[in-house]
Amino acid sequence: MSLSKTKLVLPAALIKPVARGMAERVRTSDSLTWMRLRSRNSLALFHDVAKRVPAYRDFLKEHGVKAEKIHSREDFEKIPVTSKISYLKKYSLEKLCWDGIIGRPTVFSSTSGSTGKPFYFQRLSNLEEEYSILAELFLGNGAYAPGPKNPTLVIVGFGMGVWIGGTLTYRAFDIASRRAYPVSILPAGVNKTEILKALHELAPSFKQTILIGYPPFVKDIIDEAEYEGIDLKSLNMRLFFAAEAFSERFRDYLAQKVGIKNVYRDTLNIYGTADIGAMAFETPTAILIRRLAMENKQIFTRIFGDVQKTPTLAQYNPAFVSFEAPEGEILLTGYSAIPLIRYAVGDRGGVHSYDELKSIFAESGINLEKEAKLRDVPLYELPFVYVYERSDLATTLYGLQIYPEYLRDVMMSDFMQRLCTGKFQIMTKYDEKENQYLEINIEQKRGVEVVPGAFINKAEAAIEKAFRDKSSEYKELASFVNDRPLFKLMFRTMGDPEFFPSGIKQKWVKK
Repeated sequence: MSLSKTKLVLPAALIKPVARGMAERVRTSDSLTWMRLRSRNSLALFHDVAKRVPAYRDFLKEHGVKAEKIHSREDFEKIPVTSKISYLKKYSLEKLCWDGIIGRPTVFSSTSGSTGKPFYFQRLSNLEEEYSILAELFLGNGAYAPGPKNPTLVIVGFGMGVWIGGTLTYRAFDIASRRAYPVSILPAGVNKTEILKALHELAPSFKQTILIGYPPFVKDIIDEAEYEGIDLKSLNMRLFFAAEAFSERFRDYLAQKVGIKNVYRDTLNIYGTADIGAMAFETPTAILIRRLAMENKQIFTRIFGDVQKTPTLAQYNPAFVSFEAPEGEILLTGYSAIPLIRYAVGDRGGVHSYDELKSIFAESGINLEKEAKLRDVPLYELPFVYVYERSDLATTLYGLQIYPEYLRDVMMSDFMQRLCTGKFQIMTKYDEKENQYLEINIEQKRGVEVVPGAFINKAEAAIEKAFRDKSSEYKELASFVNDRPLFKLMFRTMGDPEFFPSGIKQKWVKK
């Protein structure tokens, strides 16, 4: 996007020069510059969309909004919110596109349909170029900068069909490879057999290997590789994730398994969506702040609020997309074939500038620059968005919201990992007296069969403690029902087709 204060030049017109210089700008620009850009570009995009997108013109007219009267950030934040229901599904695809034209050269991606019918999004090449900046930054942050002396293999383990993850990631790394850091790419898709074969036969020929995929799928690959005797630590592996949250215990577990020494530089998780691609992402800065906050309850509460769940913390580039979070609802504004203005993505969370977070740490006597230097962490002053798990990805127990987040650290504990993979699925059920309880299905490792005894007793105690620690409402409920169990553990074989089918994203909650 143009940095002009008066007119927005769409990324399609300037995308190559923007992409070539943007990684360096991310490394060097200060917080105030990014926040000014956030306000300027979102306002400029609004005016362009109001003029050129028929659906949005109708939407504003219906809500009595006159675009010419929107002049400031304060005005912008009063514009009605759009959503998949109130906007995208209300208008034809043609009307949602620039100038009402659907026939431009684009690529279609589909939502997963996990919360209803799939929706098909068009995307322009700008999303690939924007993502390529993230890929360039990640490639440059490793111990071995990819090139002739450090041949690098990138294994893309996201789904390669109509879903956005695989094809967009492949294109982003391909573009970054041609522009900055040459790499070899294996677009394996969600194919465990092919990836294990590549780790065994292909990866040893390279100086380093970057494994990309959904967090539980990557863990599956790493555990299976260890089972098959593949020496992962010799491959100088780096890990790149997307699609769901995970804990720092999970990050450390995988880092230890593959021999990663600097989790800040060598791991990354994307906050993305089919709606508009890789819209925010972990950086070394974001990982550092999240881990430091988890060590200090006062700081954690000031950043994330008084909650028990640990959110994903990501940074975003206001040259392409911006976030706001009135009353905890994440709203997105960004450019694509179907541009989005104050669009509710369905997530809960909040936003901060870099300067805000730096001040929070300083007021608690922590110097962020000093902490970063001690850990060899580059600091980017991009703004932040933090995201909790969606309410539609929770189940209920006597009206309480029960999130998978509550159990993730338990499932990654050393004693659980001896017999189980870390995957689980929660559902609400009823006993013969119509009392509610949670059925927690847990995947066993290959060749393992959990039997009644000390292991199950310890698992039950750890899960009970986790529920009580994470949810005061659960703790109160447990005292109310006395000795009646509120959950039941069911151990399933690896790859159980009903609960843990291979080749697709894990569903942590079943409704």
